[in-house]
Amino acid sequence: MSTNTKDLRNVVLLGHSGSGKTTFIETMLYEGGAIKRRGTVEQHNTVSDNTDLEHERENTIFSHQMFVNWKKNKINILDTPGFDDFVGEVIANLKVADTALIMVNAAAGVEVGTELVWEYVEDYKTPSIFVINQMDHQKADYDAALEQLKNRFGSKVIPIQYPLNSGESFNQIVDALRMVMYEFPATGGKPEKKPIPESEMARANEMHNALVEMAAENEEGLMEKYFEEGNLSEEELAQGLMIGLAKHDFFPVFVASGAKDMGSGRIMGFIDDIAPSPADRFGSKLENGEVLTCNAADKTTIFIYKTQSEPQVGVVSYFKVFSGEIKPGDELINANNGELERISQIFVAEGKERTAVDKLVAGDLGVTVKLKSGHSNNTLNTKGVDRKIEPMKFPESRLRKAVFVENTAETEKLFAALNKLKEEDPTLKVEIDHDTHEAILGGQGQLHLDLVKYRLEKDFGVKMEMKNPKISYRETITGKAEADYRHKKQSGGAGQFGEIHMRVENYYEGMPEPEGVNIRNKEFEDLPWGGKFAFYWCIVGGAIDSRYIGAIKKGIMQQLKEGPLTGSHCQNIRVSVYDGKMHSVDSNDISFQLAASGAFKEAFHNAHPQLLEPMYHVEILAPDECTGDVMGDLQTRRAMISGMDSEGHYQKIMAEVPLAEMNDYGSTLRSLTGGRAKFSMKFSDYQLVPANVQQDLVKKHAAEKVEA
Repeated sequence: MSTNTKDLRNVVLLGHSGSGKTTFIETMLYEGGAIKRRGTVEQHNTVSDNTDLEHERENTIFSHQMFVNWKKNKINILDTPGFDDFVGEVIANLKVADTALIMVNAAAGVEVGTELVWEYVEDYKTPSIFVINQMDHQKADYDAALEQLKNRFGSKVIPIQYPLNSGESFNQIVDALRMVMYEFPATGGKPEKKPIPESEMARANEMHNALVEMAAENEEGLMEKYFEEGNLSEEELAQGLMIGLAKHDFFPVFVASGAKDMGSGRIMGFIDDIAPSPADRFGSKLENGEVLTCNAADKTTIFIYKTQSEPQVGVVSYFKVFSGEIKPGDELINANNGELERISQIFVAEGKERTAVDKLVAGDLGVTVKLKSGHSNNTLNTKGVDRKIEPMKFPESRLRKAVFVENTAETEKLFAALNKLKEEDPTLKVEIDHDTHEAILGGQGQLHLDLVKYRLEKDFGVKMEMKNPKISYRETITGKAEADYRHKKQSGGAGQFGEIHMRVENYYEGMPEPEGVNIRNKEFEDLPWGGKFAFYWCIVGGAIDSRYIGAIKKGIMQQLKEGPLTGSHCQNIRVSVYDGKMHSVDSNDISFQLAASGAFKEAFHNAHPQLLEPMYHVEILAPDECTGDVMGDLQTRRAMISGMDSEGHYQKIMAEVPLAEMNDYGSTLRSLTGGRAKFSMKFSDYQLVPANVQQDLVKKHAAEKVEA
């Protein structure tokens, strides 16, 4: 096993679900001698996709780490899910990969899963290789798939190979880099090298010349030699391609059949020869803006990119050594929380199997167990080193559900389990809505949350229910009104008496002072739930003693916390207390608290009360032919389209949409576009609710109060 950073290759496989990533990995492991027999997804015996849930679904749900030795190099292989709901796994693995192997289904071409991960590939500037896989499919169409790749990813897409016979009889590949034809036996495996047929030489030469030109463009000395001699040697060609790939300026295209074991060996050879080692990359960004070079001679820094909880083991941490080396017994300081961690054991992973090792060097991937306080996105350094790897950034939740258990005694168990799952999956959000007091679970889509529900029941024995969350509305007024309210109660002995004259108005910054009153004191308060409350004390002549100011404010605040229309929080209101009466014996704090509450409620109803609803800025990326349907659906959701733009061959639609209309939007969008669109949403502001909607909400609240 290699201990040299230059001899490491970290490769992540990406692609739409069904593009054959897991099967291709199985072939890579078999070709490299890591396994004696290839498993299949259908037989549930692959090295990757090794959990019960993945066997049940026959799809990759979790990322998996493996490795294979190829010639003198160690190739670390990372498998990722193809569903956008599990994009967190893609982001985490791209963080530590140095090359992306992007699988494309030869029959389906460039699918949405391929396109959706590309923005993350671009963010990390990960060197990328495309593999048009499943060339043995009866509907395989290499030319169509290649054309789609060029249209979507541009002129940097340059084919290295093409199939001579696509479809079920596929067994020949023309390689324009080595200018040879590979012919495979019916059982796959090691091909026979043959001359390229004369009928194919023109096409092969054209492709070869394109590769030579691309290689020359990436190095000044090579460009000069190319101009002088019109060609490059094999070593010079490899050098130019290596530079172009590492700079994210060259996206080579290979062909293969993972299921038939045809073409994988050539691709692994290219990874071995041309793909960058961790030492060849431009370095890793630190949180302070500096760049850390991957160097085994430097002091140790590791980064935890994934954690998972295993019943018999506890917390398992997957990491990359970004510099230095790590051995069992090393003590590292967690840069995120200051905790000292002793690394008791280190392992390399082969799917679910783990093998203990005595050292890992810069650039390598490994696993450790039972860290005290190590979490995903944490950096651990040797003592005296102050570095923090720039953390991974995960998308906001696209689907929110209120969660609960029917047996309230299990509530604590539910939250303990959710927090464990949240630790494993940073795209999962768990929070308490302070307005509605509901427990809210946020995820990337229905499949994502369904998986959480499944795991809660199976792994933790918690039966969780989900429903659409309540909306946190706000109440305000758009006009001005006054009210007089007297609270009087006599029940033997001392009674209760308080009378208040009050004016309420919509508050906004810079508004003129209230007219017709004598302002004695004024207070402005930022409300905890947003918005302002302005309180003016305008009592003259001792009509109400100032010692009751606190009680009066308390009565108003009770109404602000639970507004008169729907019980929602009130905001942006100015109250002026300008007159009233008190009794020398019967007046007390509770009397004026109740009087203030009654006066506010009455004035509020007469001041054109208005509900406000949370609006979200929604961005949708959809193919051009789907934009009409998408925009039509948005109109039914009371959306305000704020703009459109082109992004690649997508149309980006921007809209302000009420949160109340976004329930299950992901499922609808998937249905409208055949799964070829994605969206993101972010809180924008609160805006007025239409009159008919407000009327319905007020009626619903009144009915709920009667039932209660």
